[in-house]
Amino acid sequence: MTVRTVAEKLAPHMKLVLEGGSAAKSEVDVLLVGVHAPRAKPEKAKGKKVAAKAAPKASPPATPWAANAALDALDQELGGALAAQARREEFTAKANTAVVVNTLGRGNARTIVIYGLGDARKLKPAALRSMAARGSRTANAERAKTLAILAPDADKATVRALAEGAVLGSYRFTKYLTGDRAPKAAIETVTIVVEKVDAAAREGLRIGEAVGNAVNFTRDLVTEPPNELTPVELANRAAQVAKDGGLKIQVFDKAEIRRRKMHLLLAVNQGAATEPRFVHMTYTPKGAKKGGKKIAFVGKGLTFDSGGLCIKPADGMLDMKIDMAGAANVVGLMAAVAALKPNVEVHGIFAATENMPDGNSYRPGDVWPSMDGKSVEIINTDAEGRLVLADALTYAKQLEPDLIVDNATLTGACMVALGNTCSGFYANDDALADDFDAACKEAGEQMWRMPLLEDLRDQLKSEIADLKHMGSRYGGSITAALFLREFIGDRKWIHCDIAGPVLSDKPVNFYLKGATGHGVLSFLRLVERWGGAK
Repeated sequence: MTVRTVAEKLAPHMKLVLEGGSAAKSEVDVLLVGVHAPRAKPEKAKGKKVAAKAAPKASPPATPWAANAALDALDQELGGALAAQARREEFTAKANTAVVVNTLGRGNARTIVIYGLGDARKLKPAALRSMAARGSRTANAERAKTLAILAPDADKATVRALAEGAVLGSYRFTKYLTGDRAPKAAIETVTIVVEKVDAAAREGLRIGEAVGNAVNFTRDLVTEPPNELTPVELANRAAQVAKDGGLKIQVFDKAEIRRRKMHLLLAVNQGAATEPRFVHMTYTPKGAKKGGKKIAFVGKGLTFDSGGLCIKPADGMLDMKIDMAGAANVVGLMAAVAALKPNVEVHGIFAATENMPDGNSYRPGDVWPSMDGKSVEIINTDAEGRLVLADALTYAKQLEPDLIVDNATLTGACMVALGNTCSGFYANDDALADDFDAACKEAGEQMWRMPLLEDLRDQLKSEIADLKHMGSRYGGSITAALFLREFIGDRKWIHCDIAGPVLSDKPVNFYLKGATGHGVLSFLRLVERWGGAK
């Protein structure tokens, strides 16, 4: 079943296993060990000051990391080479730092990666995820086939984080490479070594592998070229996820979209040669009772955005295949939900189309009716995302969920405000915002709450329609959120503007350069919190 079946069709296969013991029993190409920083000893209370000789300088600790039985034994076996190399590189076990040591054939591991986890009292799952990802990246760089990770604990959360990180760090998109650039050897086996293999550790491994594969599947969707991943193909991929995960799915073609009066989606699609699709995926927990909790996730699915008649400059189109990242997040999330089976009903919804210039394209100055009946004046055809989201949010609202969460690569204004490693989120309920903020922190993804400033709502007033679909350049991310708010009624709602972090120009934490799948982990953690998972 599930995510693994889907992910293996688009990504290299990698086996994850658990092994009991305090160190890797068999030979491995790369061994990864996480270490904490030594804790400074508290000074003893001093009494009355008296003249005394200067105390002799304390000898430096034997190793530049806190006591670690497994690593200390390895260091002793290698004649202190690990500690010596760490000191040469001024390694202090600070969080997210590492030392890579080639053992020159001594011991069971060809290469040992010592990864800093910082203060043991501040350890979070995200740090373990980053650690495992670093191990996978090192193994791939060395064309290693086996990687062993010494887990600092055997609990479910630790094993899950390490499994997620190992899968995320191993990600490579090689589908279209040929000849000398075709895929070289990749990691075949990752062994997570725990003191004792029990049911909790096995469940952590299962969940971590499924979640990692789901995020990597999302990254595949975002990386696919737009001539391959059309709106129709995106819907087909979602249907495959639903089939493999036992989810219910509805796919609306253009005729059904028109019948349901999703006119804003149809307006954006008018200039495109490819048909739009509207997709609704549903997960219902086993034994679900009427009145149970229900969350709807909504994504923007612009498989290519040229800007329409308000066409983008050539350079501005280069990455516009990623304008469907919100929809990709929805599909990846639903794949993970199918594997985790949380105790909450989850709906995944997205509208997919291209935005292209054509003699039949929608125009600035047009007025179009939305699915919920409000008329919308078009100001700029390159602000199309909020239009397709408006109809998708209206559809989601009609399901009467307890919460609607939308996500979209919506505005450059949010990137200007927060940079390209942090997304902005808006919420119409303070307690909900706090809950989502906690979920993001637990997931290790940076999202920052932005304000819904009411005085900017006037920018959306139109003289000839109910709404203009955008305001001025100032506060552009806020006015986009205010526009979307018009379509959610009295539902609790979160809007995530993910334009910056969905694509990275360098390795960051547990991601390589390229598509990140940013958002999936946070959304999944929110689902788990709502479903009662700790």
